[in-house]
Amino acid sequence: MFSVVYITTSSLDEAKFIGRTLVKERLAACVNIFPITSIYHWDGMQEAEEVVLLAKTTTENVKRIEQRVKELHSYDVPCIISLVIDGSEDYLTWIKREVR
Repeated sequence: MFSVVYITTSSLDEAKFIGRTLVKERLAACVNIFPITSIYHWDGMQEAEEVVLLAKTTTENVKRIEQRVKELHSYDVPCIISLVIDGSEDYLTWIKREVR
């Protein structure tokens, strides 16, 4: 099975650092990075510009990604959530080939 891991970060630099680490360590085959605006409760109502990573991986790697992101991340409680995905057989085969 395959998953996408959704991770929010505080900055583009942090997102690139985490993304490069996940790909270099073969935990993710590919990471997409894009800016977002988040609205949430944390010591009151907050609105912040953040950056999201979408990491494509095998489902068996999700817990390893979670652990690695927690080691690298600046937030006390980082958003790390995953969704099981389906898709193009060729693309999923490529993901499987790229991750360890």
